[in-house]
Amino acid sequence: MPNPDNESIRYDCFRGCVVTDSEQGSEVNYRRGCCKLRDYDWLKGVPQEKYKDLYEVRFKNTRKGIYLNASGQSIKQGDLVVVEAANGHDLGIVTLEGPVVVRQMMCKGIDPENTEFKKIYRKARSFDIEKWQEAIAREHETMIKARRIATEMGLDMKIGDVEFQGDGTKAIFYYIADGRVDFRQLIKVFAEEFRIRIEMKQIGARQEAGLIGGIGVCGRELCCANYITSFQSISTAAARCQELSLNPQKLAGQCGKLKCCLNYEVANYMDAQTHIPKVSEPLEFEDGLVYLIKTDILRQLMYFSYDKSSLTDLYVLTAEEVKEVIKMNRNGLKPESLRSDLDISQPEFVTAVGEGSISRFDKPARKKHRNKKRKNKASNAGEKSE
Repeated sequence: MPNPDNESIRYDCFRGCVVTDSEQGSEVNYRRGCCKLRDYDWLKGVPQEKYKDLYEVRFKNTRKGIYLNASGQSIKQGDLVVVEAANGHDLGIVTLEGPVVVRQMMCKGIDPENTEFKKIYRKARSFDIEKWQEAIAREHETMIKARRIATEMGLDMKIGDVEFQGDGTKAIFYYIADGRVDFRQLIKVFAEEFRIRIEMKQIGARQEAGLIGGIGVCGRELCCANYITSFQSISTAAARCQELSLNPQKLAGQCGKLKCCLNYEVANYMDAQTHIPKVSEPLEFEDGLVYLIKTDILRQLMYFSYDKSSLTDLYVLTAEEVKEVIKMNRNGLKPESLRSDLDISQPEFVTAVGEGSISRFDKPARKKHRNKKRKNKASNAGEKSE
């Protein structure tokens, strides 16, 4: 057992592992809690024979792949394995095994019958892990130098991240650019500077946020770092459909783009809107015109007022009742007054005034009446003596 005083523990959340450095060497253990795009194995314990040699292997950040176990060794979740790469070999962590791997392939559109999977060579040895850790240690410095070189060459691009291959002979440079970038000369400079094979991979702002990770305004981990692998286009029409305020500061995520969660409930709102009548003109009642002020789409409620510029004295009608009123108006009929049949309804909301005050949890201070009592006694005593 190594002496705990001589150990150094590092949490590598980019790869989902814990690195323990000691005099005997580096020990790496899989840590599911900080694994980006982690999937829950809901088929754990279910036997499967057809695709039992297929495993999901995770690398840095959100890069994953399905590999075939050709080593003949018994491999389980959390093992560090040496896998086949385009040139040389790479090192990753097994994150899924069993029948749930087939489900993952179905989600990604991979046909296991017609796909040639790369191989798992063997379980990682101590020598492989040490070489892997040496390559990882070069990533941050390489990224800083790469950014400086790209700036000196005047290229309109940003180097977002660098990922070294497990054998240290190749690196993937993730970059962000608004337009097309001619980086042929840049690759030559990188190869001469870092003495490795270079692969350039362009990513978007949403993918960069997924690589970095973080906590959203909802208090949960960013969706792009948690489970989203394919990013769909998001427009302000999704916010308008849900009647959200078009405030860029509230609608934009940490990537500076519209939040991915705007698309989550659009289908429900679009389906609910099909049951709500379109009110393009004020409705006619016996005592005047009423104007549509707001609509509660999911509850199928519509709020009307006799004053189109006022948010007070609102009258609530269901979508079916509004349809009946519209039908009557088209036939030249006017319903009775809203004031006589319906109660005035105020918009339902909860005020947030004072919730941000730091002292809202403090106990109210007691009023001190002792000094007043003493002054009163002294004044009464003076009056009696007179």
